[in-house]
Amino acid sequence: MTTQYSILFKQEHAHDDAIWTAAWGKSEADGTETIVTGSLDDMVKVWKWSDEKLELQWTLEGHQLGVVSVDISHNGAIAASSSLDAHIRLWDLESGKQIKSMDAGPVDAWSVAFSPDSKYIATGSHLGKVNIFGVESGKKEYSLDTRGKFILSIAYSPDGKYLASGAIDGIINIFDIATGKLLHTLEGHAMPIRSLTFSPDSQLLVTASDDGYIKIYDVQHANLAGTLSGHGSWVLNVAFSPDDTHFVSSSSDKSVKVWDASSRACINTFFDHQDQVWSVKYNSNGSKIISAGDDRAIHIYDCPV
Repeated sequence: MTTQYSILFKQEHAHDDAIWTAAWGKSEADGTETIVTGSLDDMVKVWKWSDEKLELQWTLEGHQLGVVSVDISHNGAIAASSSLDAHIRLWDLESGKQIKSMDAGPVDAWSVAFSPDSKYIATGSHLGKVNIFGVESGKKEYSLDTRGKFILSIAYSPDGKYLASGAIDGIINIFDIATGKLLHTLEGHAMPIRSLTFSPDSQLLVTASDDGYIKIYDVQHANLAGTLSGHGSWVLNVAFSPDDTHFVSSSSDKSVKVWDASSRACINTFFDHQDQVWSVKYNSNGSKIISAGDDRAIHIYDCPV
């Protein structure tokens, strides 16, 4: 049991170029922990986390251009990656083999997210549409239209009811998945929304923007519940801890910050990266945080639980 936040492990030169995205999953089959990273070097890498260290398991080749987003299915079996090459690829994490490649159309796949039941993958498009692909079919099943600008970020609510998207002009849209209806449009930021995340109970939506602020919205009533400042530059990524008590953010100011969800205070800041930090996530039980960014390093931090 650790009582304070500390850096546990550093993987320097994890990729040959900037790391834009990372995901941490746990296999339901055998409990193994897997980290997937995507980089401007066109590679997706799969790492095993065990005995407090990272071990490279697979280097997945296939994307022709930089990898902008990765996600891991909720049972920990499949990874999805999207690239500037406009393809979404599905990978079997057990074998390291590509399962499917889906053509999303020019510049039409930015961030990817598995639905809570892992049957679908949502991706934001250049034209302001959220495209939903079937994992089994490998085809586009339907779209949700924001009638807005390029969608940079996307998130499903853990209860499977909502999908939120964040656009390049700072507009956030929340859809009802069952009906496909646009429920709320939130205009809290005036600059690109790089990331958004629902709380585990699906009640709150936390958003990160180039304006340097993190905002917290009450999902049901669509009202602004808080505005957090602390980062000195663009906020690039936000992620909630699985126990609903904290969330974490990363920024162009090279820092990773941990926030208390109830007091909304920053309780810890890590200044271990040498350059902007594009991605930050919790592991499945909230005891660890991973971050990665332009310095090509993956950092793992210990959290008090």
